[in-house]
Amino acid sequence: MGWPTINPQLGVGTAGRIRTHKIGNGYRAIALYRDYDGGTRQVERKGRTKGAAERALAEAIRDRSRAVPGTTLTPTTKVAVLAEAWWTEINTVERSPGTLRLYRDRLDRQIIPALGKLRLAELTVGTVDRHLRAVTDTNGIGVAKAVRSVLSGMCRLACTHDAIDRNPVRDANPLHTTSTRTPRSLIPAEVADLRAFLADDPKAITRDLPDLVDMMLATGLRIGETAALQWTDIDLTAGTAHVGGGIVVRTPGKGLSIRTSDSSKLTARTLALPTWATRMLTRRQADATNDLVFPSPKGNLRDPSNTSADLKEAFTTAGYPWATSHTLRRTVATLIDAAGYSARTAADQLGHAKPSMTEDRYMNRDPYVTAGAAALESLGGDSLQ
Repeated sequence: MGWPTINPQLGVGTAGRIRTHKIGNGYRAIALYRDYDGGTRQVERKGRTKGAAERALAEAIRDRSRAVPGTTLTPTTKVAVLAEAWWTEINTVERSPGTLRLYRDRLDRQIIPALGKLRLAELTVGTVDRHLRAVTDTNGIGVAKAVRSVLSGMCRLACTHDAIDRNPVRDANPLHTTSTRTPRSLIPAEVADLRAFLADDPKAITRDLPDLVDMMLATGLRIGETAALQWTDIDLTAGTAHVGGGIVVRTPGKGLSIRTSDSSKLTARTLALPTWATRMLTRRQADATNDLVFPSPKGNLRDPSNTSADLKEAFTTAGYPWATSHTLRRTVATLIDAAGYSARTAADQLGHAKPSMTEDRYMNRDPYVTAGAAALESLGGDSLQ
């Protein structure tokens, strides 16, 4: 008596042999397919030729094998649908309003208009690469990098649902910029010139920019952090400011508010103030009408975006068109470095976790380097001649 014949069971997500039959004026291709629930079902497709029917069936099996029960994401899902599914998912995780606004803008301005009608199966490495290059050419490297980040997150979600079998963004060519610009800061003479201009400029005075700029130069704070300062944060007797407790942000549909939740941009610390800044704050406190140290001209929270534009206009009029609000932070870091303090000190002043970032992006590089010669002097001793 021989052993009974056992037909091997199909693996989950796999199909058996394709059988083709002539029907009318075409062909029908049939195969057994084992679904993710363990059940084996017959799948069939028709075509005018035998090859067409088999190709149609092969595509159906491919798409069926990628589909996960209980999800709307499949290889035939449109990219626009994936975009909204990803957007819904990231809104369940606490993120800063600025980050969410950046992501939403990239979806609405670059991704959905250009790729939204494609099916996920058509979102290839080549398609992604061409799109990123087009965004770089049209909008610049910064926007392209944000688009790449958003697209990667979307494709990662699609992968978890087996709607695509790999993340095409990872294999796209890296984004490069040919810009050779280095961070630039104001030298002390330029700081004095700028402060003098602002103090005499009627428009800057109306917008309350002179004291705001002084505070940013005295601390290295961002606009949003400076705008969030309240008088309870200032100790005029000790000459200190407790900063990093909040930042002014604009939330779509809600307006301006002070966000105090954890953020990479919020590092609570107490900064000693230069005496000239303490004198300025003492004067402001005597005239204060609310709890905000630097309210808007109407007495409300100051909008960081509008203030950034106001500063850019003032700097350009003053003769520094290349300067931005970030230039003030770079100036603080560079002056601390020039005074002989460590990068760690500058990083603590600006609220950076890593001194390397402060060095690379916030400090001017000295084109005349002398320290290296001193360190290497010993290599030229008599014993080597």
